Amino acid sequence: MRNLIPSWVRVLVIFFLLFIGIEYFVESGDRPAFMAEPMIMLFLLLVLFILIAIEGIVAALERILLNSLTEAQKETYLAKKNKVPEFKWLKKTYKKLLGSKPIEEEAEIILDHNYDGIKELDNSLPPWWLYSFYISIFFAFIYMVKYHVFNGENQYDELKVEYVEADKAYQEYLKTAKDLVDYKTVVVLTEPGDLSAGKSIFTKNCVACHKADGGGGIGPNLTDKHWILGGGINNVFKTISEGGRSGKGMEAWKKELKPSEIAQVATYVLTFEGTTPAEPKDPEGEIWIPKVMSKEVKEAEGNQQVNDSTNVETETPIN
Repeated sequence: MRNLIPSWVRVLVIFFLLFIGIEYFVESGDRPAFMAEPMIMLFLLLVLFILIAIEGIVAALERILLNSLTEAQKETYLAKKNKVPEFKWLKKTYKKLLGSKPIEEEAEIILDHNYDGIKELDNSLPPWWLYSFYISIFFAFIYMVKYHVFNGENQYDELKVEYVEADKAYQEYLKTAKDLVDYKTVVVLTEPGDLSAGKSIFTKNCVACHKADGGGGIGPNLTDKHWILGGGINNVFKTISEGGRSGKGMEAWKKELKPSEIAQVATYVLTFEGTTPAEPKDPEGEIWIPKVMSKEVKEAEGNQQVNDSTNVETETPIN
């Protein structure tokens, strides 16, 4: 091998493989690992230097050894060094699996008939083929007993388990991926941190129109039960995200706020209902009361899509 591939080629191959390995295991964003971590580049250079040094030392020792040998010893050394492994055990195993007779014994299995001088050997099936066939029969028997006699777990059962596990993983993911929420999936937040964040967003962006106590000014009163575009967390989220009525009303905040922030401020807005502001504005819109559906109605509706033109939380407006 040393005579077939020059030392410098082997060194570069080892260096390249080492570099690729580090690039694969080190997370460094879009930049290569050696740019993100200069110490990695220094380490690679050190490894390259050591490999080159080892190659040089081995080559020098080999030259010294050859110079100290006689011509006969040199030939013996080089013959051993360049000897190609025969792998006799592998050849022997292959012949056994093949099951063919040597050429010297083929006369024993030649059939009497021939075709235009072409004779045919009466060879037995190769052992590897027979063993594979016997194993397949044994496997088929075990398979039949497990799945058709004892009703073992099949692919459909495995799929159901994987669906359950995937749903659990998805729910866990949603806990940390709050910005995936929209007006259809948003729920009222209960964590004190979310309410505090919603209050900060409201104070910064909403008090100019709704006042700090939600009593309303340019915008409507948030403390009564009247809503222009529907109440409830879903409708309030959609109104904040998409904006108010066309040509008038509140602007759309989806470009300024993240979905998680809209959910926080929408939750905070709902806390105003039932409070008493200092200067309440007259009610606007209609009284909004969430419709409480029975279990039978929910099961009947199933996953029916809600029309976006109506309020998301099926409501009952009262004039």
